[in-house]
Amino acid sequence: MAEEPDENRQRRNGLYREVSPELAENMRQGWADTERRDLAPAAQSAYTARRRAELSARFPGELLVVPSGLPKVRANDTSYPFRPSSDYAYLTGDQSEGGVLVLEPEERGGHRAVLYLRPRSDRENGEFWLDYHGELWDGRRNSLTENERLLALACRDVRTLAERLGAVGGPVRLLRGHDPEVDTALDGRATEEGDEDFRTALAELRLVKDSFEIAELRFACEATARGFEDVVRILAGGEPTSERLVEGTFFTRARVEGNDVGYASICAAGPHATTLHWVRNDGEARPGELLLLDAGVETRRLYTADITRTLPVDGRFTPVQRRVYEAVYAAQEAGIAAVKAGAAYRDFHDAAQWVLAEHLAAWGLFGERSAEEAYRLGLQRRWTLSGTGHMLGLDVHDCAKARTDTYVDGTLEAGMVLTVEPGLYFQPDDVTVPEELRGIGVRIEDDLLVTEDGNENLSAALPRRADEVEAWMARLRG
Repeated sequence: MAEEPDENRQRRNGLYREVSPELAENMRQGWADTERRDLAPAAQSAYTARRRAELSARFPGELLVVPSGLPKVRANDTSYPFRPSSDYAYLTGDQSEGGVLVLEPEERGGHRAVLYLRPRSDRENGEFWLDYHGELWDGRRNSLTENERLLALACRDVRTLAERLGAVGGPVRLLRGHDPEVDTALDGRATEEGDEDFRTALAELRLVKDSFEIAELRFACEATARGFEDVVRILAGGEPTSERLVEGTFFTRARVEGNDVGYASICAAGPHATTLHWVRNDGEARPGELLLLDAGVETRRLYTADITRTLPVDGRFTPVQRRVYEAVYAAQEAGIAAVKAGAAYRDFHDAAQWVLAEHLAAWGLFGERSAEEAYRLGLQRRWTLSGTGHMLGLDVHDCAKARTDTYVDGTLEAGMVLTVEPGLYFQPDDVTVPEELRGIGVRIEDDLLVTEDGNENLSAALPRRADEVEAWMARLRG
């Protein structure tokens, strides 16, 4: 599907420049053989094979097509850093742009899995230097043989994909919306209804994590904890710290230990903390204020943590900040206690919301109404705003396309990973609350692995209790 190079022209920024025959001949010669023949299958390959087998069993006799996706333009001729579609990464372990996983149904049952990728440019092919995205421009690609060894999966040239798709009959399921060329090639064969069912099945496959995924998420949480420590160290001193410095400090840790941040970091100081998704990060964290830091390291295999801590910028909570913080902590404790195999998914949310409603009632924010009546009417949501958590994995909001009855109306199972993140957010202009509360936002978020006998807090390395947070910050700041 890729454009064939023309040895007489060099393509740069959409323009072509003539190339002399002598230069073209010179560039074909003098290159060493760098094929890596000692590669062993990556540890992930055994897990991806089992995942593909489970997917195959759900759709017998159907052609299944899962594209990686293509780079997205950021500005003119530059693109955002590429990240493959999560389902593609889950089923292959590969992160190549333009790749397509095809599961072809076999007569004896099951599927034959083939991964279609761009091959490495051999030096007879002028693409490696003539094209703006050739290897001398964008870096060396693995050869198809190298990828077969690494991924333990048959690999073919993606330029043969259209012909192959046309040769395989029968029903088709497509992960639509990631590769326009693939969508077009299967137009009329794949149906929107069938593709939506396919997307749902892929999401539900990922609800329960295998041991490889749990290890990745465990590391993501450990690296994220180190990123939070980095941030605490730059908060030392009596001067304001820019939210962008906080963002950049955490980003450095994410790039050093992982692939990237798993989502846009929320570095919300002072009243910015009352905005749930504050990602502008253009303010200042001032002594006497709180910093709400919601951030996660994405590992090199693309699994992300999602952790929030609300920190006193100068290392000590004021009395009113501590009162709000301890209410949220109590709500989180109740939510965490409700996370266990066999529990309803909604239980942890309900437990946390009830505790917050009790505190808000005790503070007189419901007027004459009791906590029970206010909770029944959902009045606490003026200050709690959002749900109390979500599934976590390759996506920060993982498995979002799963059916309601298997996710939010479902039952927790051992191996699921989810966040528990209650919060209270008192807007600066909310005249229904005492002035001392206005502009205070607090969230505490941890990543929980559901186990057979309860749960494991994967982010427990970061303190949560108010006094522990203060002691931890003092220790890091010397």
